[in-house]
Amino acid sequence: MEDRSHKVLLALVMLFLFAVIVLQYVCPGTECQLLRLRALSPAAADPYRAEDDTPARFVPRFNFSAGDLLRRVDFNIKGDDLIVFLHIQKTGGTTFGRHLVRNIQLEQPCECRAGQKKCTCHRPGKRETWLFSRFSTGWSCGLHADWTELTNCVPAVVDNKKEVRLRPSSWPKAKGRRAACWDSRMGSRSLCGHIAHVGATCTRSVLWRNENRSFRNFYYITILRDPVSRYLSEWRHVQRGATWKASLHVCDGRSPTTEELPSCYTGDDWSGCSLQEFMDCPYNLANNRQVRMLSDLSLVGCYNLSVMPEEQRNKVLLDSAKENLKRMAFFGLTEFQRKTQYLFEKTFSMNFISPFTQYNSTRASSVEIDEQTQQRIEALNFLDMELYDYAKDLFLQRYQYMRQKEHQEARRKRQEQRKIQRAKQARWREQGENGS
Repeated sequence: MEDRSHKVLLALVMLFLFAVIVLQYVCPGTECQLLRLRALSPAAADPYRAEDDTPARFVPRFNFSAGDLLRRVDFNIKGDDLIVFLHIQKTGGTTFGRHLVRNIQLEQPCECRAGQKKCTCHRPGKRETWLFSRFSTGWSCGLHADWTELTNCVPAVVDNKKEVRLRPSSWPKAKGRRAACWDSRMGSRSLCGHIAHVGATCTRSVLWRNENRSFRNFYYITILRDPVSRYLSEWRHVQRGATWKASLHVCDGRSPTTEELPSCYTGDDWSGCSLQEFMDCPYNLANNRQVRMLSDLSLVGCYNLSVMPEEQRNKVLLDSAKENLKRMAFFGLTEFQRKTQYLFEKTFSMNFISPFTQYNSTRASSVEIDEQTQQRIEALNFLDMELYDYAKDLFLQRYQYMRQKEHQEARRKRQEQRKIQRAKQARWREQGENGS
């Protein structure tokens, strides 16, 4: 019995050795062996698959072109290009802003010192910043500057080569100022020549240049959040004493008057306010904040509500916010942290050191509201609700599109490797036959 078992074991060993010899003959290189081992090994878990409640088969609702979905910019960190982070309150922007200055693999990492909020993010070999954000340049264009403020303020701050806080009186008037224009192919805004009005467009051939440098691309990025969660988070923040009174709200060269933008409270702050009081104030900037901060307010007369009917104003603001968001180089969603990381890395060809973490437990999630209150908040933020649906659809389509491109590229590389291996094997067989 033992002799028989020894013979079976010996036969198995001989079979294994024979298989190894055949494999070495057919594919002697290590590349082919690694490919086979990779094919036999169990598939690695997809880190982007199970971070959220997205269905496995995402069904798009909006039609976007390939140009809208593909976001890969040639960001020249050693040149003059600049990433501009539009930080909307209570969207997770603080966490993302810290990732930008502390968690990116760079040739020259940002220098962050203990106890200081701002980091120094210089270009390699230069004393110029490549990032315009709260944690790099500070609130250089005002506290939580919106799209209207940033697109007019950032070029002036950069041109002065120093981080200054621009007061409304020093802002250029709309007429005759240097305006920014979209380059739809790159998701950036660049400086144009002096043009008559803000709504004008320009092409690359007339991009603004100063005497000593070429045109500069401004790559705008932002983070959005589910409107109800964001609204509740802002209420809790205000309830604790936050005011954002230092925000300038500059539009067309001036801040709004108290008649145009009344306050919701009379004291130093609105601490201790109830959710009902927060919802009842008709001037509350928390209402539809994301649409307001992403739209071009000059299109509706800034904060002057008498310029056009309310329904028309809402449509113009929403359309403007959608268009600006679509043309930005990048935007992420708080509810999709790993996908946000993935799209940023693919867009800018920059990799983060540590993966993003999805926090589902927040101050907003701890607030229990009834269905009636939920509906009231959605009604107060009906523009933000529509914008977020649009943004989520575009975001997931971009993610899906980029993943498909990645898989296609990987498949193409595997096919090229197989062609190379087959060519090598053909040469080896030919050499063997010639030798024999």
